[in-house]
Amino acid sequence: MTEFSHRVEQVSISGIREVFEAAGEDAINLGLGQPDFPTPEHAREGAIEAIREGKADGYTSNKGTESLREAIAGRYAEDRGIDVDPNDVIATAGGSEALHIALEAHVDEGQEVIFPDPGFVSYEALTHLAGGEPRPVGLRDDLTMDPAAVEEAITDDTAAFIVNSPANPTGAVQSPEDMREFARIADEHDVLCISDEVYEHIVFEGEHRSPLEFAETDNVVVVSACSKTYSMTGWRLGWVTGSNRRIERMLRVHQYGQACATAAAQYAAEAALTGPQEPVDEMVAAFEERRDVLLDGLADIGLDCPTPHGAFYAMPEVPEGFVDEVIDRGVVVVPGDAFGEHGEGYARISYAVDVETLREALDIMGEAYDAVQ
Repeated sequence: MTEFSHRVEQVSISGIREVFEAAGEDAINLGLGQPDFPTPEHAREGAIEAIREGKADGYTSNKGTESLREAIAGRYAEDRGIDVDPNDVIATAGGSEALHIALEAHVDEGQEVIFPDPGFVSYEALTHLAGGEPRPVGLRDDLTMDPAAVEEAITDDTAAFIVNSPANPTGAVQSPEDMREFARIADEHDVLCISDEVYEHIVFEGEHRSPLEFAETDNVVVVSACSKTYSMTGWRLGWVTGSNRRIERMLRVHQYGQACATAAAQYAAEAALTGPQEPVDEMVAAFEERRDVLLDGLADIGLDCPTPHGAFYAMPEVPEGFVDEVIDRGVVVVPGDAFGEHGEGYARISYAVDVETLREALDIMGEAYDAVQ
């Protein structure tokens, strides 16, 4: 009798999804990693125009349309001063697929993948699906990942380590010095650094830098997406960039699993990347205001929370029973251990809701805190 692969049996349904299903229909959702802004109009029009002109009716190149890849390369040049060859970009079905093909192309059975703990839930699951062995690394007190801890965790069996900045679930932003160190580690130890930069434009203090800027070898691969920057989560359009030889191997995985990213989404993404960037600035300003409201509210409740410098998440330390009590009272937050063993004793709060809703949720969280003391 055919049963199930060992790889898939090691993966369970996301703890985030379990929290959603446990909450009532009228709950305030502070668990969702999705901007509450509309996709910019010029991005929508890019898709509509492509559909009307018949451009979205057929397959594109496996890598994506040339014009989209040029737009992606153009943003790296303008925003980061990084020279990316459009031929070394693959458009993917969101950042999730980009992570998947990066791991599939570089990890052999039993090889280790190092990633932050607490960290994005997909890192461990995708490592298992690639046949690898997860090696989570705990974070500093400010919830950033210490390059020294990564270097110490590297063994002869290490295939890759994942860097995520700004980070989900913590909102932490790695310093330029850290990013330089991650590049050095990749170079000197000859292991792949996968830099997850999906939240790269949502930064409040400091600046986003990429290990790709500092690497002297081709041991850095970068994953990003339109999902968060342009509020395009439903469009499922991301990308991966790296050296030509690495892109060629990742393309082998992509072309058989996906063929190409959805054509209409590619044209929407091209319009988003090449059009006005003011909607991004407006979103970031709104998220920063909400972050400050949330941090003040958490402090008033009595909860300690490292200041998130990017993304739209905060991860306060919480007392035992707090998460369940909050959910029972109609506010969805995610228990920290859904993101790894070291997340125990924390909760992830998404502030991708308006300020009024956030204040209402804080009042309920205050009541829940009092109830579990």
